[in-house]
Amino acid sequence: MKRVLVFGVFDNLHEGHRSFLRQAKALGDFLVVAVAQDEAVQNIKKRAPRATLSERIASVRAEHIADEVISGDPAIGSWQVVDAQKPDIIALGYDQADLRRALETAQRNRPWRIAFVTLVPYEPEKYKSSIVNG
Repeated sequence: MKRVLVFGVFDNLHEGHRSFLRQAKALGDFLVVAVAQDEAVQNIKKRAPRATLSERIASVRAEHIADEVISGDPAIGSWQVVDAQKPDIIALGYDQADLRRALETAQRNRPWRIAFVTLVPYEPEKYKSSIVNG
């Protein structure tokens, strides 16, 4: 069974997110979605999420695309989710280049054998969270 893992904030879930999740699901047999904790969102986006972590998890679950939806790591760069989930593939959004670099660096020092796949954006001029959420 091929496990796929994705990371995201998923604040105000939109068509870009849905496309991202569907593309990731198509890469394997089991899709795990790690939803960023509030502190991580603050650190990454320099603002608090609009919805709570539990609301964002519930909205991803409501899409019925992911096989499992979990909260992300409590500390950025701890990679506890990756260690616990043992994915074969980590699918990344077109705008997650920093995350990809961090994962590739971490992989050098860990026993991971993970393929990293960058997914195709879906109408990024229209469906990007910074645009949708203002």
